[in-house]
Amino acid sequence: MRIRAPRDIAAAVRGRRLDLGLTQAAVAVQAGVSRKWVYEFEAGKPTAEIGLIFKVLHALELILEASPSESGSDDFDLDDVLRAQGQLGHEETGRG
Repeated sequence: MRIRAPRDIAAAVRGRRLDLGLTQAAVAVQAGVSRKWVYEFEAGKPTAEIGLIFKVLHALELILEASPSESGSDDFDLDDVLRAQGQLGHEETGRG
């Protein structure tokens, strides 16, 4: 599945949860987050913390992979996205 926005990850999480027959509450317990957080994330909350997303992915045995865009037309800078969401300070980047 191509992930281009937070709602894409949320859709993958919801689909996997339903495939496994799990409730939002069960996933929340396994991931160590609140049921409300799972609900909001699955609803497409664009500012969900990446660390919590990874906890949920782990609980559902999902792997997130990154690869270069084929067309290049949809390129974006992940640092800019995280900074816009307040999850990365201006001085924090992976650039060397």
